[in-house]
Amino acid sequence: MRNDKIGSMAVALAAMAVALVAGPRHGEATLRYPWRAEAATKMTLAERVPPPAGFDRLPAGPGSFAEWLRGLPVTAEGTPVRLYDGRPKWNQGLHVAVIDIDTGARNLQQCADAIMRLRAEYFLGSGRAREIGFNATDGKRMSFKGSAEDYRGFRRYMDRVFVYAGSYSLEREMRTVPPADMQIGDVFIKGGFPGHAVLVVDMAVDASRGEKRFLLMQSFMPAQDMHVLKNPRSQDGTPWYAIPAAGQQLITPEWIFAAEQLRRFKNEPLHGQSFLSR
Repeated sequence: MRNDKIGSMAVALAAMAVALVAGPRHGEATLRYPWRAEAATKMTLAERVPPPAGFDRLPAGPGSFAEWLRGLPVTAEGTPVRLYDGRPKWNQGLHVAVIDIDTGARNLQQCADAIMRLRAEYFLGSGRAREIGFNATDGKRMSFKGSAEDYRGFRRYMDRVFVYAGSYSLEREMRTVPPADMQIGDVFIKGGFPGHAVLVVDMAVDASRGEKRFLLMQSFMPAQDMHVLKNPRSQDGTPWYAIPAAGQQLITPEWIFAAEQLRRFKNEPLHGQSFLSR
């Protein structure tokens, strides 16, 4: 009997070890950043940019896109934004942090492309590769047929997406969201040729007043490092933006959006933040 118990424990431990090595099953939540070859821990976006004074970060569900965005690794403070060919961007006074992710060696990963890249990386790193897919400008669906184990194949797929999709197609894949209901992962987007898109990568709230603030990330033209934007109209010197009211404009360093241009991925659920907009 004792030997049977020991044997059963050994089998159970072995099964646990296999599960840990194999990684998450389809649909399981985990925070992973597949493009990172090194194991060393770097500073995250949330660690680099604190909330404004008197504000606390909004709750985000474990394994959600919101939590994943907050955990994005950032480069050393003061790192310049560089173009795809290695040259520094002409204006280095527009950002507070650079996301530690490659841009690629071609002029492809621009504004909407960067958002699609992060969305796809999130699915890839969460064991949900089958959910990766975007519409081309002509409406044709481009789905990822590979797996997380074939990262080079994934990057080739994303380059194809960058060529055939953009702000025009991405805007049509998303649903309109009232600014008061904004959550992390939403996108301000103007589809066009050219158009532009910026991603809400974090949010904070002053619960005593019910006032919310948010951070924005972008790439731009030509293709360049993803970076967290400053707020050119900030009254307190922070990069956090106030929620625009209906009919107002959102003024970012390189584009002006209407408040009504806020969108959300159609398959993105709420992250427990909606109570703040009541």
